[in-house]
Order: sequence, then structure tokens, then C-alpha cells
Amino acid sequence: MSLMETAVRRATGEDVDALSSVMAEALMAQPVGVWLVPDVANQAVVLRRWARLVLLRGLERGRIDTTDDLVAVAVWYARLEPPPPAAAWVYDLHRLLGPYAARFALLHACVDGLRPHRPHHQLAHVAVRPGHGDAAQALLAAHHQTLDLAGLPSCAEYCGDRPGDGLLARVGYQPRSPVLLAPGGPALWRMWRPQPCDEQPCGSAGGGLPRRVRLDRTVTPFLGRVIPAAPSRSP
Repeated sequence: MSLMETAVRRATGEDVDALSSVMAEALMAQPVGVWLVPDVANQAVVLRRWARLVLLRGLERGRIDTTDDLVAVAVWYARLEPPPPAAAWVYDLHRLLGPYAARFALLHACVDGLRPHRPHHQLAHVAVRPGHGDAAQALLAAHHQTLDLAGLPSCAEYCGDRPGDGLLARVGYQPRSPVLLAPGGPALWRMWRPQPCDEQPCGSAGGGLPRRVRLDRTVTPFLGRVIPAAPSRSP
């Protein structure tokens, strides 16, 4: 199926179970899924619980796009102002994921700490069944068209060693500097899709996202304890 033939629509509560499986199966095929849940026996169950929580939160506070055949999903948030504190979110992670919650909490805390401060949309999650990459591209293209009309950039995250390859790079996201989730853990790359005028000098250098890490002055939960986040650094 080509991009033009892919039917994109808003997801509903009735789609959550099917899309949870899409997200969980996609993570299981990636190094970050193994890092989040090293226990193979519980990996599928825990990742599906987390995916369901992510989707229910996205339906409530963001926007979820999918296809008629439910082979791809994208979770978006409009970040036009700072989001509320995520204390309830961390509580839900621990309530549903038990001993596996700490690494999920670390992942979410790093994503929150690296969020740019200018208005943008955040591609919080994107997943697709194997062999349906065109469907994921169609999902993102539909929302990117809306962002371009509004003059808004977008950000995403990529876990892995080759941020210049894969879906996000193909649809215009540019990698910035990574952070290491933990000793021995995967690298988390910030990815930035500039608004059209950012491709040329528009009165602000760098396209809005610093090339070095700029963490908020918060704390980052890590493996059952709390460690201070790194101080802010200049671009």
C-alpha cells in the first residue's frame, strides 16, 4: 500500500488493545525493549501493560493517529506551554509495572528533561508492524502537514546506535547529542524536525533545539533511587 492509499484516522478507545500489541511487539524487537525488561519471560506482558498506559494517556491528553488496519500508531502531544508535573504518571508506572517500573520512569524522565522550551509538537511514540513502514510514514506525513501549515517544529526520541537511519530520519528528523540511559544502557537521541523557516536563518540559531544536552533542573528516578539530573549547559 502506498502513502497515498493509506487511510489515516484518529484512534479511539476501541483500538487500544490492538495498538498496545503493535507498540509492545515493536519494542521487543529493539534493544531498548530488552533494556527496559531484561526478563524474557515477562517482557511481552510488561511491555503491553506499559503500551496500554501510554495509549490511554495519549487519548486523554494528546492525539493518537492510526490506520484503518491498525498496523501503525503515532502518539502526539502539543507542547505549546510547559506540561504539568508527572507525579501521577510515575505513580501509575509503579502501580502497573512493579519492579520493572524504575527503568521506564528513567526513560520518561530523560525525555521530559530534554524537551525543547519553544512551542512544538512532541512525537512521543511511533510503532509499526514489520513490513508496513509505508503506513508509519503516512501517519507522520499527515500530522507533519498540519504542523507545517501552523509553522511548528516537532521533536522525537530515538534509542539506538544509528539515528541517521530509519523512519524518523526519512521523514526529516535530525539527530542532536544523545544521553546514555544508564551504564550499559542504550543511547537516547533527541531528534528534531524544524519548521520550514528554520532550514534557513530566521532570527534564531540552531533550529530551536540545542546540539548539546540541556536537562531541566529536576531529579531523575533510576533503579529504585533518585539521582540529580545534570545541570543545564550552553548549546
